[in-house]
Amino acid sequence: MPASRNSRPYVVLNAAMSLDGKIATFTGDSRMSSPADMRRVHRLRASVDAIMVGLRTLLRDDPKLTVRFVKAPKPYRIIVDSNALSPSSSHVVRTAREIPTIIAVTSRAPKKRVEALKEKGVTVILCGRGPLVSLKLLLNHLRSLRIRRILLEGGGTLNWSMLSNQLVDEISVAITPRILGGSTATTLIEGKGNALVRDAIQLKLLGSARYGPDLVVRYKVLGGINSADR
Repeated sequence: MPASRNSRPYVVLNAAMSLDGKIATFTGDSRMSSPADMRRVHRLRASVDAIMVGLRTLLRDDPKLTVRFVKAPKPYRIIVDSNALSPSSSHVVRTAREIPTIIAVTSRAPKKRVEALKEKGVTVILCGRGPLVSLKLLLNHLRSLRIRRILLEGGGTLNWSMLSNQLVDEISVAITPRILGGSTATTLIEGKGNALVRDAIQLKLLGSARYGPDLVVRYKVLGGINSADR
């Protein structure tokens, strides 16, 4: 059964992708949004309580996960990092005393790494004893912190894990007029995937709009797969 929306935050998955579904090239370059769409993204960031990414995105992009162009309270920054591998040199860790930053780990994360993150001002949350962070436990904990709305800006693996656990409510995608190709380029959704089309996660179109050269489409997530990718 999907997690109750009363027990977890509302989650919006947002991304920019090429027409062939790539959110990064095979080298990891992911800068695709037009200036007009970038302003949209920051307005979206300003409307949420937290921005969530995975470790791969942190290592690849070293994102700031802040709001620009709009005056708004600073949202929490949440990193899903099972083994506490977030570098102390990363922007989010270096600025953790200025902007509330949460890193979710499992009980298998080395204690020395966890303590090093805490010393930098990071709030470390233990979410499960398995090899991967329990996303359901994480979201339930975030709700207890009065985080009611999250913007998911993950890579293909985290996006799949959130969707397959039925933890995404809405998807907003900016389709850029590019074709990137590449069998190893990152796609919007990766992970295990569905064996049959009939098991696909179902969506309902909420609307579309142009931002510069980009077409932004918004969907409500209706449901679909019941098993998680573990």
